[in-house]
Amino acid sequence: TLLGFTSILDISTDENCEMFLTTDDGDCEVSEVKHAVEMEITKNETSCVEDASRDNDSNENNVEEIEHEEKHLEELELSNNKCSFLNSPFRKYSSFDLKVDESQGFRASEIKLFSFKRPHMRAFHFAWWSYHVAFLMWFSISPLLSEVQESLSLSKEQIWTSSIAAVAGTIVMRFALGPFCDRYGPRIPMGLVLLVSAIPTGLIGLSQNGTQLTIIRALIGIGGSTFVMCQYWTSRMFTKELVGTANAAVAGWGNLGGGVTQLLMGSFLFPLVKNHFFDGDADKAWRTVCVVPATLGLITAFAVVKFSDDSPVGNYSKLKKQNLMPNVSVAKSFKKGILDYNTWLLFAQYACCFGVEITMNNAASLYFQERFDLSVETAAAVASIFGWMNIFARGLGGFISDKANAKFGMNGRLLWQSICLFLEGSLVLTFAFTPTLASAICVLIFFSIFVQCAEGSTYGIVPYVNPEYTGSLSGIIGAGGNVGAVAFGLCFRQLSSKNAFIIMGALIMSTS
Repeated sequence: TLLGFTSILDISTDENCEMFLTTDDGDCEVSEVKHAVEMEITKNETSCVEDASRDNDSNENNVEEIEHEEKHLEELELSNNKCSFLNSPFRKYSSFDLKVDESQGFRASEIKLFSFKRPHMRAFHFAWWSYHVAFLMWFSISPLLSEVQESLSLSKEQIWTSSIAAVAGTIVMRFALGPFCDRYGPRIPMGLVLLVSAIPTGLIGLSQNGTQLTIIRALIGIGGSTFVMCQYWTSRMFTKELVGTANAAVAGWGNLGGGVTQLLMGSFLFPLVKNHFFDGDADKAWRTVCVVPATLGLITAFAVVKFSDDSPVGNYSKLKKQNLMPNVSVAKSFKKGILDYNTWLLFAQYACCFGVEITMNNAASLYFQERFDLSVETAAAVASIFGWMNIFARGLGGFISDKANAKFGMNGRLLWQSICLFLEGSLVLTFAFTPTLASAICVLIFFSIFVQCAEGSTYGIVPYVNPEYTGSLSGIIGAGGNVGAVAFGLCFRQLSSKNAFIIMGALIMSTS
């Protein structure tokens, strides 16, 4: 019986999963097979001990047979490692709401925007919403900086120093969180980062001078690193053929928080709190309103950990406890990322698209106030247009990248990336010379569209660079956006807005 049983185990991995180890609900019953084999081996060992007392020659033959069966068991465990991972009996879902590709780890091959079912679409919506809330907190004070400047008697240089600190605060975190996603999954890091950034957001109203403002904004800026988990999550949930669209959509709707916060904080909450709660006292109003996005951040931090999944087959912690996925070395993951020259090419290009967006989130409202003499509320509303393009533009960039890849391969993705960056740089130069408010708004719209398209195109390329270490690559390249924002922020701090835009446009075109 044992020999007949082990002969079945010689079937290939795919046949094991398909013919022998698959139940009606599709789960791979590896643990049951192992248990059965171990029981037979134990019986055989007992029989060998009894035979040994009667016949030494027979004992030696039985020992060889036991060793042979144990070798079969080890081969079974190794050959079915992948099968065990993909068909983990510890995952919560025996079926999926979306079409999936089993050869790609049950990643989804379609997107149903109005579905919130676990695991794929729940992760999709939590990814963009978490990043969106992080943006709300990150730039909640930006449309109110003119009021902060007057209240604390700060110079232009001090205001821009705080804005640079806000985007610099997340650089190290983006580098670090990529490898951590490879090891621990995206869900828990996302919740922790939201929690950490929500606290200083609620406390920013306690600032009494430029130094305190700068420190608090740097701590809030940690929330910007949620981008790494956002992109890693959808890369883990959707197939390579669809990942450009999925990554671009969640990142775009996350970035939309930059436009929403301009409108929400500058044009709605600030005047509401100032006029209805503090009798026109602007100082008390700006010190209070940031409690709203901070509270939203705390709620989201709890929900993302409690109600979502790391991967299509379950959470990393449980999969690792059952030895169904390998432990990835954080150091090895980071090393693989930094030693690939393609990482740094994309790092520079992302600095010239996402870095521009972050800079505009800090600069746009102040620019329209100074250049066209608009009020805080009106300037914030106009500046929000830049962020609102994220509703469709970043997703469009990823979608076209996927289509170009389907027709022309990777060359199609790269060509689309170059086109986006070239047009973005051209429009920045045009924006620098616009003489009227109407023309500035018109150029701003198209300028924003190609900024977002370039961002979406970039992360349509990232999952192809080194798929095994996507988390590390996402973090390093994402940090490029913040490095770009620091560089451009220094330009705006030291130069006139016109000259800063000219330098920005020229650098973008050079990377195309």
